[in-house]
Amino acid sequence: MTSLQLAQAVIWIALFILVAGPVHESAHALAAWRLGDGTAKMYGRISLDPIRHFDPVGGSLLIFSVIFTGFGFGWAKPTPVNPHFLRGRYANSIVAAAGPVSNLLLAAGFAIGYRILDAQGVPANNESAINMLQLVFRTGVVLNVVLMVFNLIPVVPLDGSHVLLDMLDYRTARQVSEFMAQYGLLVLVAVILFAWRIMAPIVVPLINLLLGAQIYYV
Repeated sequence: MTSLQLAQAVIWIALFILVAGPVHESAHALAAWRLGDGTAKMYGRISLDPIRHFDPVGGSLLIFSVIFTGFGFGWAKPTPVNPHFLRGRYANSIVAAAGPVSNLLLAAGFAIGYRILDAQGVPANNESAINMLQLVFRTGVVLNVVLMVFNLIPVVPLDGSHVLLDMLDYRTARQVSEFMAQYGLLVLVAVILFAWRIMAPIVVPLINLLLGAQIYYV
């Protein structure tokens, strides 16, 4: 691993644990609270404190996977939501979508910083403090776009599964739920193994759009 690759790995891990994960989970918590379920609020999850959202297993897996494989896989502590308390026909899908939407907003914020420095000719590397900042901005865009798209895949326990079930009629939703209950784990493993092939056609163009340049290729 080169010094640049090490810097990218550290930034990826830090941004996930300190920023992307907490924002994603607190967005779920805030949406649930505003729609009638105070469970997450009761547990103090409407907070950007990374400690409240850190999952020991998911966080450790992320660290080891990034360092040893270059491919980051992990998770923050899941936000507790009781759908029986939620108000509104599509409340469950709104709560589920709140996390990915928050990642999109974060990606846009990092993209603004990246474009400002890029206009001044600052490259993203680890050769100076300003270059490192640009590397943080670029990594922030990539990380949050990946998190958004991955979480919207309609497979349990990802957020996309809640959105999908909320959009279906009762009978179809029940059939899909039964299928996921029986085969969901196998489907999830398959999704993880082929995640990049599944996401790349969406992730790469969106990242390039936000960064304002053709930096990554499918």
